Amino acid sequence: MNIKSSEKKENSAYELVIEVGAAEFQAAIDKVYNRQRKSISIPGFRKGKVPRKMVEKFYGENVFFEDAISEAYPAAYEAALKETGIDPVAYPQLEVLDVSKDGFTFKATVTVKPECSIKDYKGLPVARPSAEVTDADIERELKPYIDRASRLVSVKRKAKKGDVAVIDFEGFKEGVPFDGGKGENYSLELGSGSFVPGFEDQVIGMKAGEEKNIDITFPENYTPELAGAAVVFHVKVNEVKEKEAPEVDDEFAKDVSDFDTLDEFKKDLADKLAKRRADQDERDFDEAVTGALIEKLECDVPDAMVDYRAEKLLEDYAGRIESQGIKFDQYLQMMGMTMDTMRAQAKAAAGRAVRRELALEAVAAAEGIEVSDADVDAEYARLAEEYKMEADQVKAAVPAEDVKKDLAAQKAFELVKGSVKKPAAKKTAKKAEKAEEKETKKTVKKAAKAEDKADEGEEKPKKRATKKKAEDKAE
Repeated sequence: MNIKSSEKKENSAYELVIEVGAAEFQAAIDKVYNRQRKSISIPGFRKGKVPRKMVEKFYGENVFFEDAISEAYPAAYEAALKETGIDPVAYPQLEVLDVSKDGFTFKATVTVKPECSIKDYKGLPVARPSAEVTDADIERELKPYIDRASRLVSVKRKAKKGDVAVIDFEGFKEGVPFDGGKGENYSLELGSGSFVPGFEDQVIGMKAGEEKNIDITFPENYTPELAGAAVVFHVKVNEVKEKEAPEVDDEFAKDVSDFDTLDEFKKDLADKLAKRRADQDERDFDEAVTGALIEKLECDVPDAMVDYRAEKLLEDYAGRIESQGIKFDQYLQMMGMTMDTMRAQAKAAAGRAVRRELALEAVAAAEGIEVSDADVDAEYARLAEEYKMEADQVKAAVPAEDVKKDLAAQKAFELVKGSVKKPAAKKTAKKAEKAEEKETKKTVKKAAKAEDKADEGEEKPKKRATKKKAEDKAE
């Protein structure tokens, strides 16, 4: 490998022209030939036994060139990066400039981190959310326990939202029953949203023994067979049941919890809710601080850097979905989404993540933040405990430089977060109205005094507001 040229370009890019010599190229051709020889057949030779020279004579000297370039360029590219000290942040753009049996030359356009600066990152005005828990919140926390302890009682009235209707139903598309569209004695909670949109609303108002046809149009993101289809469901209500809630007292608390009194149970619910809200508020606060911080970043972020990060996010997300036994394309279909939608969402998240990273690096550089070897060892120990692994396994999986970078970013963020100031209170509409009223009264008073002085024989000002005009203005 030989670097013929290295040139810095605009938009945080370097252009490398790299030459791969004859020996390296021929070695790559040999690898490609040995990998493909089993599938090569030429008249007069047994399959898999055709010599390389004969294959090149029969198909042309360049028969293996394309695959050999793909074989050889990664090692040449990595060697060139190591030699130049360039640290890429995206996939390179590659272009083969020339190729022959004596080797090939290619151009690699490499994206690197942009040069960034940041100012006024201390004292950012960010409001901290409140984790207050009200009595109404506690009642909402109690509701699922009440619902589970409630019993269903048959009623003779019309079904209403919140009731359970026991129904028989069958769906017809263009007069023909469709698969999965039939059920008997199905208990449907009205208002639960468990059926096709519009279905439950039309069952509300029916009584036991009543039958009717319900017109429904399936959503566009439904299964392909029924997506957007107009169908008719024949529905018969067999029974209407309402929920009969239990008495919410100490006995109820004993039945549904580990507490002896309702007050103790409510306090526990309030404490847990307050903890959840405090955690969420802290996450929201961190996001708000991040948003305010990246607004201060002065930097032209390369599109290639964001695109690379978005692809990585998408790959990680798809991997997590498929680890649960669901193919990613099936998941997208279930969610009514497309790859284009997912890419757009991933790109938005990636753009924010990249700018946050660059901003924190800029803060760390400005503040001279350093990470000691002791800090790194402590982080390895923490990771080992968290993931139940040996420290050596963690060290093998996570490079020390990555750990240092993460710890420096954490320190930078804590510094910025710790310096945040509460935003200045905005004038309320009521305060503004009072201020305006006070100013108007002053104007009226001044005008009245001026008129009184004029009546006493003093020369009137050439330009003045009369009492009437001031009163009109006030009104």
